[in-house]
Amino acid sequence: MGDMTIKLVMLFLFFAVMVGIGLYCRRHASDVTGFVLGGRSVGPWLTAFAYGTSYFSAVVFVGYAGQFGWKYGIAATWAGIGNALLGSLLAWAVLGRRTRVMTQHLDSATMPEFFGRRFNSRALKLTASVIIFIFLIPYTASLYNGLSRLFAMAFDIDYAICVIVMAVLTGVYVIAGGYMATAINDFIQGIIMIVGIIAVIGAVLANHGGFLSALEGLARIEDETVSSAPGVFASFFGPDPLGLLGVVLLTSLGTWGLPQMVQKFYAIKSEKSINTGMVISTLFAAVVAGGCYFLGGFGRLYTGKVDVVAEGYDAIIPTMLSDLSSFLIAVVVILVLSASMSTLSSLVLASSSTLTLDFIKDNMIRDMDEKRQVRWIRGLVVVFIAISVVLAIIQYRSSVTFIAQLMGISWGALAGAFLAPFLYGLYWKRTTKAACWVSFLFSTIVMLSNIFAGEYFPSLLRSPINAGAFCMLAGLVIVPLVSLITKAPAADHVDQIFSCYERTITVTVKDSIGNPEKRPRASGKKK
Repeated sequence: MGDMTIKLVMLFLFFAVMVGIGLYCRRHASDVTGFVLGGRSVGPWLTAFAYGTSYFSAVVFVGYAGQFGWKYGIAATWAGIGNALLGSLLAWAVLGRRTRVMTQHLDSATMPEFFGRRFNSRALKLTASVIIFIFLIPYTASLYNGLSRLFAMAFDIDYAICVIVMAVLTGVYVIAGGYMATAINDFIQGIIMIVGIIAVIGAVLANHGGFLSALEGLARIEDETVSSAPGVFASFFGPDPLGLLGVVLLTSLGTWGLPQMVQKFYAIKSEKSINTGMVISTLFAAVVAGGCYFLGGFGRLYTGKVDVVAEGYDAIIPTMLSDLSSFLIAVVVILVLSASMSTLSSLVLASSSTLTLDFIKDNMIRDMDEKRQVRWIRGLVVVFIAISVVLAIIQYRSSVTFIAQLMGISWGALAGAFLAPFLYGLYWKRTTKAACWVSFLFSTIVMLSNIFAGEYFPSLLRSPINAGAFCMLAGLVIVPLVSLITKAPAADHVDQIFSCYERTITVTVKDSIGNPEKRPRASGKKK
């Protein structure tokens, strides 16, 4: 069997499984809750993999791993560790249970709907949906960026055809099966990502004589424009620890405020599922994100083969992979397709459901029944995918670079706007509507200004990565401060909302041992 045949057969099987699962899950997508949240009955493994695969896309594997690996060397692995501990473990521990309980209590299926009902504000809901609509489109378009060089390396196929095929097949299984199809496919795609990244790291290091030999080669590389310290690219914290900290914060803490990530907690099945999912999600992030950034950390070993100035950072990872066998290259292509399709399906589902439920329903169209809402969501899935395809092809075939820039901007704007209001809204009764408004406006204005007037920012904040991290941290200070100096929300409204945490439930001993000191002694006579 020829090299090209192997690649095509693997691709065909991959696509066939994805579409087949979408058609199989049609019965779960007959109403809004089923289509958007899988009936709130998704188990821990599917939820954990859905969270992880939505987290890591081709942007991380090709773009971020190459860029940050080149800048920080092996220390870029800290970004992956941060993704596992902050972006997965702590996110599940802090947000998972409370998000599931309160969103079900408020009967909210989207983040804007949560804001609208938590703070009793229709305007807040509409504004949140507009922010999501604006900033998720460029994020969606950027998912295709990492595919172009890999497909050029593996296949003699026009990039536009690759993008369209990927988009159509993703659309088919999302439209047919909704969230449940997305979750099951995410599980399969996640397994491919785990196996793929381990195999690729092993092959790349083997080409350089193993890990220690590759690390020694990395230590010998010098770049006076970055640092004059010897062996800095093989060091523990790299040449720019402060810049690396910004990357860790944005790519880790940012998930706490991204609607397509938080929405995974809405759908989880039970208490046990949250605890199990937290462990699985953390391990997944450690392997996939840690592996991606670890691999990218060896990018400077290919200094003679890649011209970063002329070709950009996106050329680094494909160059590292170009010497692999045909089978491994096919695995890499499917790995990147898996990462891209899983994130794409999550983004278009979040965008279309938000626009339908929070903007069109009751504002543009009155009295939308369940079936009509599902039809609108499915129709908007097509619209969002079509827009992302057009933008991706325009960027690829012209000198337009704003889409790639907006990838970082969209993370910063969305996470900066939503993280603090959502977090405090789950935990603190005193959080006010005014504080949400200030957080929304502050982050969107700062991140949009970073695009058009970035040269006027302090040098540390000119990078969209650092500006986004600043917005998230600023929001955590802004929301409590503004809440304390503005009028407190109505006590009866807040008490009714937080009553969901006060409900008493009875569980078996295997779920909770209770307090043994207060438990009465068993009575009975000794024999």
